[in-house]
Amino acid sequence: MTSPHYPPGPKRKLLGGNFRAFRRDALAYLQRAVSEHGDIIYFKLGPQHTFFFNHPDQVRDVLITQHQNFIKGRALQRSKRLLGEGLLTSENDFHLRQRRLAQPAFHRTRIASYGAVMTTYAARVASRWHDGETLDISREMMRLTLAIVGKTLFDADVESEADEIGAALTAVMELFDLLLMPFSELLEKLPISLPYMKRFRKAKARLDATIYRIIEERRRSNEDRGDLLSMLLSARDEEGDGSQMSDLQVRDEVMTLFLAGHETTANALTWTWYLLSEHPDVEAKLQEELDTVLEGRQPTVEDVPRLRYTEMILSESMRLYPPAWAIGRLALQDCEIGGYHIPAKSLVLLSQYVTHRDARFFPEPTRFDPERWTTAARESRPQFAYFPFGGGPRRCIGEGFAWMEGILLIATLAQRWRMRLVPDHPVETLPVITLRPKYGMRMSVKAVLSNEW
Repeated sequence: MTSPHYPPGPKRKLLGGNFRAFRRDALAYLQRAVSEHGDIIYFKLGPQHTFFFNHPDQVRDVLITQHQNFIKGRALQRSKRLLGEGLLTSENDFHLRQRRLAQPAFHRTRIASYGAVMTTYAARVASRWHDGETLDISREMMRLTLAIVGKTLFDADVESEADEIGAALTAVMELFDLLLMPFSELLEKLPISLPYMKRFRKAKARLDATIYRIIEERRRSNEDRGDLLSMLLSARDEEGDGSQMSDLQVRDEVMTLFLAGHETTANALTWTWYLLSEHPDVEAKLQEELDTVLEGRQPTVEDVPRLRYTEMILSESMRLYPPAWAIGRLALQDCEIGGYHIPAKSLVLLSQYVTHRDARFFPEPTRFDPERWTTAARESRPQFAYFPFGGGPRRCIGEGFAWMEGILLIATLAQRWRMRLVPDHPVETLPVITLRPKYGMRMSVKAVLSNEW
């Protein structure tokens, strides 16, 4: 029966106190709220009625059972300033048409064809490192995954631009939370542009320059290379007037997949190298699997099902540090979840980071333990105790791509290199659009054959 009252939650504070506390440390805020008030929490972010759901059953209700009652939340609506009407931000029939158009590029057989590019690019990175040098592994992984997504989905060489693109993307990420502040739309319209908006526009323009160059070069060549970009450029609106996509529409899809396709995987890999550096016993077991399965050769797509422990490591890394750390939805109409009435226009939040660290489903939740991902252990938990790629109709279209890429890159790099966190390097989370390491991840690299640790 629906409760006539709001769920428990943090006390309302004057002058936007909850909003400031949430913005200052969203992960700690949500974890503390769950600890103090349970699985269903109510609070206000400024004027916004906000409901947070933590239990897997409620996660399923929002993402699957009642998904038609919700649209993307405020953060992703604001993402349109960067991504436009791409797969991540679009809604309803338009989203369905665009997803159907892009889906063939992520079919299992097509993804398998990308494997050689992934391992070739990873081997190239591995050959550039030097024994004993210190690197920002976060930056290295961003460069690597950016080059891979550019080549596999758009047949474009963006490796030479990786540093500039990475700097622009970092600027966008750092400024994004400012765009979520109340009244930010009004601030944008001021006659004198604020410094943070100037930086955002400059970064966006740099990213656009690369995307429009890729589109222009392909239109000029008029070549069908069978990749995602060719599909987008040749597609026609069969349900409308039969027209092709404009450059702006293509840009929005390319930008979304270009950025989402490398940012999330790069973060997952960065956190994985950090966790392996802190757990040499797990690293040793990984090396044993790589030696047994690969026998010194470069991994291939056919090896992925045999690299079971490598997959378990990646699964556990994304449990502790999920690249997408939260999901926001806006209620389109009044509905009920968990016995509570959710008024229309309310913000509904889910958090992979918080649910993944729930001791009911993951005992000793802060402990890094890949053995949680045996078949028996997986089957013992509710489905949505773990949802790094979301769920339902909006489940990440690139999930299969990401799993294969993560496994192949870990296998390729770990065969040749071990990584150790630089002493006293601060490790903190930075929950922006994705879960980044706040200060990068400076690590020393050592050749696997070296015994100098």
